[in-house]
Amino acid sequence: MKRSGPLLTLLAGLLLGLFMLSLNATTGTKTASSTYQDEPSPSPTPKRTVTSPAPTPTRSPSRTPIPNADYAGRTDDDSAAVAVTLRDGKAIAYFCDGRDKESWLKGDVRDDGSMRLTGKGDAELNGTLKAGKRIRGTVDIGGGHYAFTADKAKKPSGLYRATAAVRGAKIDGGWIVLRDGTQVGILTRDGEPSPAPRIDPETGVVTVDGQQLTARPVTP
Repeated sequence: MKRSGPLLTLLAGLLLGLFMLSLNATTGTKTASSTYQDEPSPSPTPKRTVTSPAPTPTRSPSRTPIPNADYAGRTDDDSAAVAVTLRDGKAIAYFCDGRDKESWLKGDVRDDGSMRLTGKGDAELNGTLKAGKRIRGTVDIGGGHYAFTADKAKKPSGLYRATAAVRGAKIDGGWIVLRDGTQVGILTRDGEPSPAPRIDPETGVVTVDGQQLTARPVTP
């Protein structure tokens, strides 16, 4: 009777081991190292490089150069004449009343045909070339304000000037020859103005105090 005790204990231990083995097989228990594994990181999506098309070069509008030409006309009140010569974007003008008031003015011509010319004593001419046919503008000189229209000139009409020394006097003469042949000019002797003698419009020859001079077309 005393020997059955250890046998029963051994048998009980054997049965418990068999029970645990059977339990593990049915539940499928696995070690943590075999159950959980690091999942691979997703590869980054490659960035697409978008290339913008090269900008189309813009063309600036072509500029029409201001044509070289001469213009001559009268003030609206018919008290004076105005002549303007245009060359390569530059302008020179002459205002003359044929007695004692005159002014030489110069400056640039803008692409739109407008111009602001200046002369001595704050004289100023503001004008605009209209369709290449005439210049419409104003002249401010000696406290006076004169509106004028100068039409495109055809030779021999236009602007002429002569400078020389005659009998010890400094001579400076300016002439505006209009389309109808009328001449308006002033001749100064040592700064003293007087009406200018008539020039030959074909040759520009003029006689001053018995001496022949040549008045030549004026260019800027």
